[in-house]
Amino acid sequence: MTFDRLRPLPDPDHLPALDKAYLSADPARGLGPHHHPPRILLLYGSLRERSYSRFCVEEAARLLQWMGCETRIFDPSDLPLPGSPGDDDHPAVRELREHALWSEGMVWCSPERHGQVSGLLKLQIDHLPLSMGGLRPTQGRTLAVMQVSGGSQSFNAVNTLRLLGRWMRMITIPNQSSVAKAFQEFDDAGRMKPSAYYERIVDVMEELVRFTILMRPHSAQLVDRYSERKSAGTAIDAANDLSSIAIAPTSPGGAKMPSPGQADRSK
Repeated sequence: MTFDRLRPLPDPDHLPALDKAYLSADPARGLGPHHHPPRILLLYGSLRERSYSRFCVEEAARLLQWMGCETRIFDPSDLPLPGSPGDDDHPAVRELREHALWSEGMVWCSPERHGQVSGLLKLQIDHLPLSMGGLRPTQGRTLAVMQVSGGSQSFNAVNTLRLLGRWMRMITIPNQSSVAKAFQEFDDAGRMKPSAYYERIVDVMEELVRFTILMRPHSAQLVDRYSERKSAGTAIDAANDLSSIAIAPTSPGGAKMPSPGQADRSK
C-alpha cells in the first residue's frame, strides 16, 4: 500500500530546546526486548497553517526519534465523516488504519475547543475500529495524550483523550502535557521555545518509550479476553495456562498435583 498521507518531519535532528546531557538516547534499556525500534503513530487535531497541536506532535516526533523510535505523523486533511457512504473504503481511512496496525504506541494531541477535543482529532479516533478482520488497530497499544490551549492551562481535552484511550482499550501512560497560551510558546518557524512546557513533553515522550518497551512482550496477553474466547469457541488449555498451574493443589511432598483437565488428558 502506498502511503500518501504521512507528513514529513521538518529538521528531525534539530533539537534546540533540548539539553541532551539529561536525556538518555535509550531510556527503556533493560525493560524489554529491543529487536526493533518502537513504532509510534502521532495524530494532531487542527488543519491551520500554524497548528499548535501539529507543532507539538512534531516536537514529540523529534524527541521520539532521538530516543530510537520510528515515527509516523498522519495528515488527516481529507478524511471523510464516519458513516458517510463508502467511508470504510476511502483511501485516507484505509491508510489511517494501516498506520494504526503498524504502531505499537500512539501520541494524540488536540487543541481545546469549547472545553473539549477538536472534531478533527475525534474524527480520526472514530475511524479506528476496536477490531477489524480479527486485527486490533488500538487494543494493547500505549498512548500518550497532549493538548494545547489558547488561554490559561486546562485539562479538559487530555481528560477526554484519556477516556477515549480507555474506550479503545489502550494503555494510557500516567504523564500528560497541556500547553497553555500555545501562541506564546512557538517561534516563527514553529519550533517550541525552551520552557517548562517543553520539558513536560520530553518527560511524556520518555515515559511513552519506556511503557511501550515494557508492554511489548505482553501486548497479546493483555487483549486476550474471556468473552472473545467464548464467542470464538477457543477453550483454555489448562496444561499451558499459567494461572491454572499456579493455583493447582499441592501434594504432601510439595509437587503440584494435576488439575482436573490435566488429569483427564493423562488417562
